Amino acid sequence: MRAKRKRHLGRRTSEAGRRGCYTSGLSNLFERAGRWLLSSGIQDSGGGVARYYRADSGTNRAVSTEITGYAIGALVYLESLTGDSRYRDRALAAARFLLRDGWRADLDAMPFEIDPAAPSYFFDCGIIVRGLLAAWRATRTEEFLAAAVAVGRSMARDFRAADGWHPVLTLPAKTPAHRDAASWSRSPGCYQLKSAMAWWDLFQATGEREFSRLYGESLERALANHAGFLPDPAGRLKTMDRLHAYLYFLEGLMPVVADVGCTFAVSTGIRQVSRLLHDIAPEFARADVYAQLLRIRILADAAGAEPLDRETADDEARSLAEFQAVSADPRIDGGFWFGRKDGAWLPHVSAVPTAFAIEALDLWERPAGAKDPGRPLI
Repeated sequence: MRAKRKRHLGRRTSEAGRRGCYTSGLSNLFERAGRWLLSSGIQDSGGGVARYYRADSGTNRAVSTEITGYAIGALVYLESLTGDSRYRDRALAAARFLLRDGWRADLDAMPFEIDPAAPSYFFDCGIIVRGLLAAWRATRTEEFLAAAVAVGRSMARDFRAADGWHPVLTLPAKTPAHRDAASWSRSPGCYQLKSAMAWWDLFQATGEREFSRLYGESLERALANHAGFLPDPAGRLKTMDRLHAYLYFLEGLMPVVADVGCTFAVSTGIRQVSRLLHDIAPEFARADVYAQLLRIRILADAAGAEPLDRETADDEARSLAEFQAVSADPRIDGGFWFGRKDGAWLPHVSAVPTAFAIEALDLWERPAGAKDPGRPLI
């Protein structure tokens, strides 16, 4: 078993004296977040992971194939940090759940929840592909790669639209669902590039050039239409939700961030998101936005796309750490709250901000020169 890496959350020496210290070590943050993923019940006995836990009602939301895909990436990441085989075992249970209970072989489709009437989302499918590939990279189990390829091909085949990719399909008919311009997740847009990264990852895994072409097509379209995505015309609070989605676009650029147009988009995007986040956060803030912005800052700096604003990033790391829940209830303690509105925590504890926070804070604490994770983002 690999030795567990121990680091402390926060800057050290003179900067620690100037700005103060975090209240807990990073290894403790990881330990508590990992314990929440393992022991809170957010992952059920069959391997599926619930969308979130509602602290006000004491119940989990239904199991989601997308969130299960994200959880695989987080569990594989935690196993790589700690050497604890429990994370690997849970990741494999989640991957097998997607193969056994998620994938509808009769439809060649992946619904977003385990219900025959549930629709299928283009975005969710990309996250699922990437989760299955994380399990494949960790184990070289060929059935995970085969399943990832099948879902990736279904995305290209079934979601094709004149303006890119349909965001939602009804099942079993696979007809495009009604689009809602007021909801970014029910409209096509630049955020879909995060999901299209699944095709890039499949190209890297299989060498099939068609997957590379599909990613390139999505990249071209996203670069052409991202400028109008922010802010949300419905107002400031809706803009915070759109920051989460716009950061998906910036993440989707990372495979080709060295290209001039992509470098410019990442650089200007980081600055725009940072300005809006810090402006809106006193009213409404999301943990995933802090985490996504922190990690894109770090990776953009490592790639030479945008110099790291260390003071602002340090503030964002501190703000992100505050979202980790502290409770005597094991269903809550160690997970990350989804958001905070007018100073009060929203009652959702979710695997997605927990996964993003683990990765972002790990990257933040790595020594200079070791910021590139050397693998796809969760």
